[in-house]
Amino acid sequence: MTGSGNWTWLLPGRVPTLIDAGTGEPRHLDAVEEALAGASLAQVLVTHAHVDHASGVVALAGRFRGVRFLKMPWDERDARWPVDWEALSDGQVVHAGDETLHAVHTPGHAPDHLCFWHGESRTLFSGDLAVRGTTVYIPPNLRGDLSDYLASLERVRGLNPVRLLPGHGPVIEDPDAVLRGYIEHRREREEQIVAALRGGEATPEALVPLIYRGLKENLFQVARETVLAHLLKLEREGRAGRREDAWHIIEP
Repeated sequence: MTGSGNWTWLLPGRVPTLIDAGTGEPRHLDAVEEALAGASLAQVLVTHAHVDHASGVVALAGRFRGVRFLKMPWDERDARWPVDWEALSDGQVVHAGDETLHAVHTPGHAPDHLCFWHGESRTLFSGDLAVRGTTVYIPPNLRGDLSDYLASLERVRGLNPVRLLPGHGPVIEDPDAVLRGYIEHRREREEQIVAALRGGEATPEALVPLIYRGLKENLFQVARETVLAHLLKLEREGRAGRREDAWHIIEP
């Protein structure tokens, strides 16, 4: 799910700032300390409360005394990691390193997902908004929402960034092409689901092998959640309905 692992981003300067917390691996803590070159870590900005981005806060608090932890609240998830969280809100200005960043609420992958925008360089620290070479998982069981995600992609396109610094995978130097590709991919997936449902009622489990040919067994639940995310979007738009777990298309 995370490819080769996580990126965290360190901004040195007046307010040494780490973007995302990792998972508390000692080698990550050592790398952060080495990169700080004797400076004290002032704060950690967490893009969202999924384990691979937030769980390292406890280890960071133990290694770097006095560090602050800031994120958009998601109370039931944040409580897993007992640090003194400080709340961030959409549009809030944060001093980081020698620069200022703007928090940009981009829900969909997670309800609390924030990106951090550096307007002068038009660079976005993008968390899990986009990962080159793959799509982003939208998990309804963790309050993922496909409609919100598509709106977030359009919002970021409106910023016209020149690069995205993601939580996984390589730096994205052609953001608009990648984000447009994501939107088109979701449109195509939706068309596949609608076409399959026109053949009759179906459960998400039954739709998965129709949509994902040759899917590996260990990815079945991920695919099921993705199908469910599309079905819930169609339901909200009045284009699909369900009886218990069986879904059907509502034709105009």
